[in-house]
Amino acid sequence: MVNNTSSAHILTDSVDKVSDRPSEFDLTEAGFYQPIERSLMQIQAQFDGYQKTCFQERPSEFFALELCGEAGELANLEKKRWKGKIIKPEDISDEAADVLIALMNFANASGINLGEAVRIKLLRIEQTRQSLAAEGKAY
Repeated sequence: MVNNTSSAHILTDSVDKVSDRPSEFDLTEAGFYQPIERSLMQIQAQFDGYQKTCFQERPSEFFALELCGEAGELANLEKKRWKGKIIKPEDISDEAADVLIALMNFANASGINLGEAVRIKLLRIEQTRQSLAAEGKAY
């Protein structure tokens, strides 16, 4: 359900009894999309400053390959866990952090504003989700 009122609390106390998911979420521009965009822009700027200050400049292709490699390492750990091997949570966290760092570096080297891109993508996802829901289908 879309809540069109602005709210200081993103999640409400209402919980969907079937799925244990929040039944209401503030999906307004001011309550959801703009804060995500602003936060990601700030985080991305911090990564950019760190990368430019502490490391040599590299092309976006380098970071794209780095991102693939790090995502592959994360996927490999998940595959091992799926097959029943005990994987330490901190190993998963470490690889997930590597993926985020590589993504930030790739976006910065490519001139991609992740905050804006994510906001636009989330709006498209929500539009599709609502269209499917109107047809009685799940996203």
